[in-house]
Amino acid sequence: MSPFQLTRTLPEDATDAALRADVLHGLTRTPKELPPKWFYDARGSELFEEITRLPEYYPTRAEREILVARSHDIAAATGARTLVELGSGSSEKTRHLIDALLPELDSYVPVDVSESALKGAGEALLAERPGLHVHALVADFTHGLALPAAPGPRLVAFLGGTIGNLLPAERRDFLRAVRGMLTPGDALLLGTDLVKDEATLVAAYDDAAGVTAAFNKNVLAVIDRELGADARAEDFEHVAVWDREREWIEMRLRARHALTVKIPELDLVVPFEAGEELRTEVSAKFRQEGVREELAEAGLTLARWWTDEEERFALSLATVG
Repeated sequence: MSPFQLTRTLPEDATDAALRADVLHGLTRTPKELPPKWFYDARGSELFEEITRLPEYYPTRAEREILVARSHDIAAATGARTLVELGSGSSEKTRHLIDALLPELDSYVPVDVSESALKGAGEALLAERPGLHVHALVADFTHGLALPAAPGPRLVAFLGGTIGNLLPAERRDFLRAVRGMLTPGDALLLGTDLVKDEATLVAAYDDAAGVTAAFNKNVLAVIDRELGADARAEDFEHVAVWDREREWIEMRLRARHALTVKIPELDLVVPFEAGEELRTEVSAKFRQEGVREELAEAGLTLARWWTDEEERFALSLATVG
């Protein structure tokens, strides 16, 4: 068997169709919204990498701290021979986990919508770790996922706090879908950002250098390029707010003045009133008991809970049952 395989379960035109559907639905509803996945074209991915190095943005550093400290504990607790990573991207942080799982680890299954990211990460991993099998999946894990045959036990990793981008009903459906992929002996490793003081949370999404603002506005550039729209970044300001009741951060784009955005590919004209906001991201923050309850509702048991030293971020290990 080749050490690197790539399987595409996402049709070539699926991204275009999904963008059109999301923009049409999101910009014709009240209030307006777009899902955060459209930040991540090549430029958006570069900006996000820059964000992870900002002093205000603690989640990446905190999660890496846990992985460095606890990967061998995770390996000992799971004995995983297959590691599946949902939304793998560059697979950079996952290297700590892969190294801890070796030599028992047989297969790494990264799942992402970006074929180029999967190929780049897979080739780099294989160059560094001969003997590892990489079976990359070009797929959207939020819309059903069939895993390739691979030796068990399997560890499914969903890192980065990305689960916080899902609304509660979406999280429920997602966790149930993950539970459906698992068999006895398998486990889920889940990264969650934790509730903390408002100032720290808002600063992480509204940095002094304005990198997050550029990242937020990049969604307009994606719509302009892909759908022929005429949205201008200078017509909007970046806003990050903490919703105390729901315990999540919202990123929004606020119209600086009354304007219209024309989207020829959708035969759509979108009016904005002065001060009207377009929600571009929800990032939920969690508490241990809430994570436990959401896992239990999906048929999973919280077995281990690890945080960084400052208790800003957590990794949960959940098992079937």
